[in-house]
Amino acid sequence: MVLHFLIQGRVQGVGFRWFVHREASELDLRGWVRNTEDGDVEVVAAGQQDDLDELRASLRRGPRGSRVDRIVEHHLDESEARNLNAFRIEGAW
Repeated sequence: MVLHFLIQGRVQGVGFRWFVHREASELDLRGWVRNTEDGDVEVVAAGQQDDLDELRASLRRGPRGSRVDRIVEHHLDESEARNLNAFRIEGAW
């Protein structure tokens, strides 16, 4: 299963990408997380349904200092997972 999440709220400058990376890596998910130019955080994750459910719960909670106002979620075609490897942060310095 492959999911795309767009997390809106106070999610930049609070360690959100690192938080997502840690959570997704512990769940052995494949994919990536990155900041958007609009101030949101975008996530693509592939893995088992139960693990993606756990990730979704973590995204709602967020790291300390963050505020998640809204999560927009879409299912992606399985073909989107072909090029996904170990979970990574995109655009990190």
